[in-house]
Order: sequence, then structure tokens, then C-alpha cells
Amino acid sequence: MSKAALTKLDKYCKDHGLKATPPRRYVLEIIHEATKPLTAYDALEKLGEKLSKPNPPTAYRALDFLSAHGFIHRIESLNAYIACDVNHRHQGSQFMICDECGDVHEVHLCHVPDGLQKQAKTQGFTLSHWNVELHGRCKSCQ
Repeated sequence: MSKAALTKLDKYCKDHGLKATPPRRYVLEIIHEATKPLTAYDALEKLGEKLSKPNPPTAYRALDFLSAHGFIHRIESLNAYIACDVNHRHQGSQFMICDECGDVHEVHLCHVPDGLQKQAKTQGFTLSHWNVELHGRCKSCQ
């Protein structure tokens, strides 16, 4: 899976005049190979296996870039990152997070629920993107 993700990153960067730097490529590979969400420090530690003594800003810049361009998602409540498991650009992300085993599953709702759309419209709020995190217990842990 990480090979396909790296190919997408390379193409995306080429098409948009950006650079797929070694730290960006390595961090994307690290996130894709992870079985659980990784914190920035987890990514930095694993990045140290690929680069000689990377400093925290190197990992943070790579994570910020990959997140900003939709290749990974930040799980706010866990302060951790996961790979985007669909095409790398979509308006919103929704996650089901198991509080017991730590599994995270991305759910794909293509449209903001009507109740939220109405509230935004009533408030005169222009929505640019949306994320939802649902916490509970997965089927395996019940």
C-alpha cells in the first residue's frame, strides 16, 4: 500500500509544482505501514531509522504537508495521524475510534448532515471542511 501512496504523492507534487522530499516520502510510508494511529513523536522515532538524527521540525513539517494535502488525517482527540484510505482529497473526514484497542476506521459521509447544514446556514457560517470523531468500542472489543 505504501508504494501506491508514494506514487500518488510523487504525481501530486509534480502536478502542483511541489516537492516530494525524502522526509515527506518517509513519513508517508511510516504512516501507511502503521497498524495504529501514530503521534508526531512516533513518526519522528521511526523517521530516525531512515534519516540520520532528524529533528522534530522535520517530522512536523512533513506531517503538516501530508495532512494539508490530504494524504494523511490528524485524529484530534488522539493527537495522532493515520493514512487516508481513499482518494487523498475529500471535504470531510469521519472516524470511529475504539477506546479499548485503539483501532480507527475512516467513514465516508460525502455530505454534511442536514441538521448541521441548517445550523451553519442559520448562523451565516460558510463551511470549508468538516471532521467528526466517534468514540466507543469496536465489534471485536464488545
